[in-house]
Amino acid sequence: MGAAAHIHSAEDARRLAKRRLPWMVFDYIDGSAGRETGAARNRAALDAHTLRPRILRDVSDRNLGTTLFGKETLRPFGIAPMGMCNLSGQGADLMLARIAAKHKVPCGVSTVASTPMEKMIDVAEGHAWFQLYFSGDGVGTFKLVERAKAAGYETLVLTVDVPEVGRRPRELRHGFKMPFKIGPRQFIDFALHPQWSLAALFGGKPQMANFEMDGYDFDRTESRAKADWETLTRMRDAWPGNLVVKGVLDVEDAVALKDAGVDAIQVSSHGARQLESAPSPFLALQDIRAALGNEFPLFFDSGLRSGEDALKALTAGADFVFFGRILQFAIAAAQEPGLKQLWSVLSDELSIAMAQTGMTDFTGLR
Repeated sequence: MGAAAHIHSAEDARRLAKRRLPWMVFDYIDGSAGRETGAARNRAALDAHTLRPRILRDVSDRNLGTTLFGKETLRPFGIAPMGMCNLSGQGADLMLARIAAKHKVPCGVSTVASTPMEKMIDVAEGHAWFQLYFSGDGVGTFKLVERAKAAGYETLVLTVDVPEVGRRPRELRHGFKMPFKIGPRQFIDFALHPQWSLAALFGGKPQMANFEMDGYDFDRTESRAKADWETLTRMRDAWPGNLVVKGVLDVEDAVALKDAGVDAIQVSSHGARQLESAPSPFLALQDIRAALGNEFPLFFDSGLRSGEDALKALTAGADFVFFGRILQFAIAAAQEPGLKQLWSVLSDELSIAMAQTGMTDFTGLR
C-alpha cells in the first residue's frame, strides 16, 4: 500500500510530511510568526464557526464548480502562491500546475517559485496566476510584470503584506536561508532524512527560478517597504489584465483598494507568517464582505485545512478560496499521488458538507 492511501485528511498529510522532511524544511513550510498565536487565533475562529444543517432536500446532484473572472472552474478552491515549493518534493511546482490544469483552477505562481513562470503557465494549460512582490526600488519588480505579460498571464496577484519578512523563529533556529548554507547542524538534519536528501542531491537543490534573468539579483530578505499607493497606481496602469491585491485584513484598506480600481481582493494573513498580532483573516473576511457589498470579487486564504473549512469561508463571504501548505505536505508525504489523494479528500469533504447543509451548488450564498 502506497503512502498516499494513508492520507485521509490534511492532518494525515502533515504527519507523514513531518516524518519525511528535514526538520529545517518542515519548519519552514509549517511555521508561523512569533509564538504562532496568530495561526492559533485564526484556527479558533474557523473552528467556532458552524454550518447550518438542512434536511429533506434533494441534494443528489451537486456541482462543485463556480465562475472566476468569467471562466468556469471545476472547484471553488485553487492553489495559493507558495515560494520554493520544490523543497517539499522534486517537481512539486509542476505537480501543482498539473492538478490546476485538470480542475481548471488557478495555480498561484510565486515570485520565488522554484520553476520559471513560463513553464508553470504552460503546464497549467493557462490556469496560472502570477503572484508579485514589490522589492527594493521596484525596477526588478516591473521587469517581472512585463515578463508575466509576455508569458500570457491574465491575472496578477500583488502581495502587499510583506513590507518586511516576518520573524519565524522555527526556521530561524535551523538557520534556514536560500540558497542553503550547509553547516554541521544542517548536514546532520539532511543525513537523518535520506529519502528527501538523495532526491535533492540527484534532482538539484531548489532555485528561485524567476530571477535567472539579466539585471536582477533577488534577496529574499530585501526590504519591500517602499511600496505605497502610488506603486499600486503604477501597477494598475502597467497591468491590462485582472489585478488582485493579496494580504488585506483591514476594512478601510479594502474600501480604498476597491476605489483604486483593483479587480479583486484576497483576504489573507500570509498563513500567519507575517504579523503574529494580526486579526483572524476569517473574521476579517466577514467584515470586509459587509463593507464591499455582495458583488465585488473577494477571495480568501489562510489556515484552511479541509473541505468544510472551504465551505465556511464561502458562506462567510468569499467567492473563491485557496489552499496552501497542506498541498505541500501531501507532496512531501507521497509525491504526486499524495497530492491527488488530498485533493480528492478536500473535494469529498466539501461535497459531503454541501449535502449536509442542503446545497447543490454555490449560487445564492449571499
